[in-house]
Amino acid sequence: MLGPLGAALAVFLVVTIALIALRSASDVIAGVGETAPERVPFLGGYPPDVHAWSRFHARYYVMALLFLAFDMEMVFMYPWAVVFVREGGIALAEMGMFITILLVGVLYAWRERSLRWA
Repeated sequence: MLGPLGAALAVFLVVTIALIALRSASDVIAGVGETAPERVPFLGGYPPDVHAWSRFHARYYVMALLFLAFDMEMVFMYPWAVVFVREGGIALAEMGMFITILLVGVLYAWRERSLRWA
């Protein structure tokens, strides 16, 4: 048998070969005769209306921060589920405090009306 290291190497080689094959197939299917305007990375080949470095409204940054807060909540909840089995009530109280702090932040954002798009 190959052992764990040999199996990992075999998977790596298979994935590398598959990626090269798929990349080559996409180049053949996509075609090479595209003109410069067709290669514009957004708006489907039309000239862009605004510059790529244009500024965004501040509410988009608030929404991004709220997304990160909920994302971090999920990142901490997965290992917590494993620790909860071992620790019990202490882990439940700690997670309750963590979720309460996040809930206070969401309620503040709601009060400031930063969850509205318009």
